[in-house]
Amino acid sequence: MRLKTFRGGIHPEGHKEQSKGQPVRAYLPKGELVFPVSQHIGKPARPVVAKGDPVLAGQIIAEADGFVSANIISSCSGTVKAIEERHTASGARAVCIVIENDGQYTLAPGIGKTPHNGTLSSKDILDAIKAAGIVGMGGAGFPTHVKLTSKNPEAIDYVIANGSECEPYITCDDRLMQDENRSIVEGLRLVLQLFPNAQGVIAIEDNKPDAIRAMEAVCAGEKQIFVQPVLAKYPEGGERNLISVISGRDLRFGQLPADVGCMVCNVATLHAIYRAVHFSEPLMERYFTVSGDAVASPCTMKVRIGTSAAELIEAAGGVKEGCTVKKVLSGGPMMGIALSALDVPVCKNNNALTVLAHDEVEKAQQQLTACIRCGRCTRACPIHLTPQMMADAAEHGDYEQFEKRLYGLDCFACGSCTYVCPAKRPLMQLFKQTKAAILAAKRK
Repeated sequence: MRLKTFRGGIHPEGHKEQSKGQPVRAYLPKGELVFPVSQHIGKPARPVVAKGDPVLAGQIIAEADGFVSANIISSCSGTVKAIEERHTASGARAVCIVIENDGQYTLAPGIGKTPHNGTLSSKDILDAIKAAGIVGMGGAGFPTHVKLTSKNPEAIDYVIANGSECEPYITCDDRLMQDENRSIVEGLRLVLQLFPNAQGVIAIEDNKPDAIRAMEAVCAGEKQIFVQPVLAKYPEGGERNLISVISGRDLRFGQLPADVGCMVCNVATLHAIYRAVHFSEPLMERYFTVSGDAVASPCTMKVRIGTSAAELIEAAGGVKEGCTVKKVLSGGPMMGIALSALDVPVCKNNNALTVLAHDEVEKAQQQLTACIRCGRCTRACPIHLTPQMMADAAEHGDYEQFEKRLYGLDCFACGSCTYVCPAKRPLMQLFKQTKAAILAAKRK
């Protein structure tokens, strides 16, 4: 059987063997935990605790402050040490709630108890998701209760569970699908209750055979949910690409998935939905990969939101003996953000740390030349943009051309163009800077 795929994309080295075979273990942080009040797309949450307040694990410490916002939940018990600006993985400073961890992890009342008698309305499901502070856990961080609130739920034909995990080094979703296959399917079943005409499709790249087998085993006999293996290619997990592969429908620029009858949820998000709806369990922890050629014992762990990057690298054995770290990324090498310091917390939409002994960006800067007009970037772009022309517009400050005629704001910074460029031009970085400048001007 020929596997489905999309046009464009690239095939970087996976490096997944470093962590995929290691058993998953729960890691409980020992130091203070830090909770930025903005761990999602939309308005930052509003703190509802003050310095000196006692806090329990699972307690809301900042409430959603608007429709597109999300609750922030403490993942430990202890005392509020401070509410102050701290650095985050993005490099920016943000308001954070700092909790002195008492090491007890005492749960708030009601967590772990079934909150219903078996009959669930759409409102019950969405309310539970909102209360749990769930956001897209594949990286985007859009509040899930907002995403699943559709004006026309009958028009949704596909709910796609994104298990592609195409970014190199990262294996947390792969392990989650093996360990929590039933929970993922139950989470998908809850989402399907919101969309009466939809079928559920679990999309998994073919380089994850153990995950495919695990998910197929639990889907055996299902009439509304099935597993669809897809060809391993980066960035298969991009929402637009996955919709095209599974439904055969093209998402035009400016459209949302619902406009073509689709909803896409990461498998980790579905697992969190199941725990929230059936056990009143807010989003406090997630599967998380620490990998890279400079870390001693690459692995995937179950980690608490708010744990520092430095602590997790130490939990993975620290840096290899005799090795010098050149770069630490929040995320993977394609879309990850280079950290300037390690005292930054894991947020809901973070899935990995990649610790590298070699800096490919530094090497590329030494080989940088002018564009040679080869067109490789355009062929690699998974959403059919023209990076060469976008770069010209960006370098000349022609933001109207970049946005209105070249659809530059639709670029999701996958880095495929940069990866294939023989001139070693930092295209993705240029596009991110240009998008930030345009969006800042719009806010003004």
